[in-house]
Amino acid sequence: MSKLTNYQMSRRNLLLGTATSAAFGTISRGASAADASQSRQTAPLLAQDAPVIGQVSMTVNGVQYDLAVDTRTTLLDALREHLHLTGTKKGCDHGQCGACTVILDGRRINSCLTLAIMHQADEVTTIEGLGAPEHLHPLQAAFIEHDGFQCGYCTPGQICSAVAVLGEIKAGIPSHVTTDLNAEPQFSDAELRERMSGNICRCGAYSNIAEAIAEVAGRPA
Repeated sequence: MSKLTNYQMSRRNLLLGTATSAAFGTISRGASAADASQSRQTAPLLAQDAPVIGQVSMTVNGVQYDLAVDTRTTLLDALREHLHLTGTKKGCDHGQCGACTVILDGRRINSCLTLAIMHQADEVTTIEGLGAPEHLHPLQAAFIEHDGFQCGYCTPGQICSAVAVLGEIKAGIPSHVTTDLNAEPQFSDAELRERMSGNICRCGAYSNIAEAIAEVAGRPA
C-alpha cells in the first residue's frame, strides 16, 4: 500500500473518529440542553426595557421640527425615517464613508455618528436645503457641469462636505496640511484632498469632483 493511500486511510480514520466523538458530544449536549431548559422554565423571565422617548426641536433646511424620538435614534435616521429627507444617504453607518454628511450650525458632521436628541435648537442643512432643481446651489451646478458623480449615492455627502470645506477655508480654519498656521489657509490641491478625504466615491469620480469644487472656489478647473 502506497504512502499516499496510508495517508488517506489515516485521514479517513481521523475523520470517522471525530465524527463519532461529535455524535456522542451532540447526544451529551442535547441532554444537558434539556436539563437546562427545564431549569430555565422555573426561572423568572426578565422583561425587555422599553425605549425611552425624548423630545427634540431642531431647524432643518429652514423649517422647525418638533420630534419625539427614541433617544438612541441617530441624526441620520431622524432625517431619513422621521422627516423623510432621504437625500442624506446611509453608507457605512460607521462614519467612514461620508455619505451621510450634513451641515450642522455651519460645520459638517457625519450624521450617523451623532444622536438626534443631542441637537436641541440646532440648525441642520441637508442636500435638499442647499438648492432646488430650478435654483441649484453653485456646487450642485458645478457637479453637473463637470460630471462629478456616477452612481450618485455619495454625491449629497460630497456636495455638503464641499460647501463646508469652502466655508472652512474662508473662515481661516487650518487643516492637517496647512503649512503656516499664522496665515490664512489658501485653496490648493493639497488642501482640497486633505479636507475632502473623509468622503469616499466608490465610482472613482474624484478628478471630476475636484474640478467642480475648484471652479466654485474661483480657481481654474
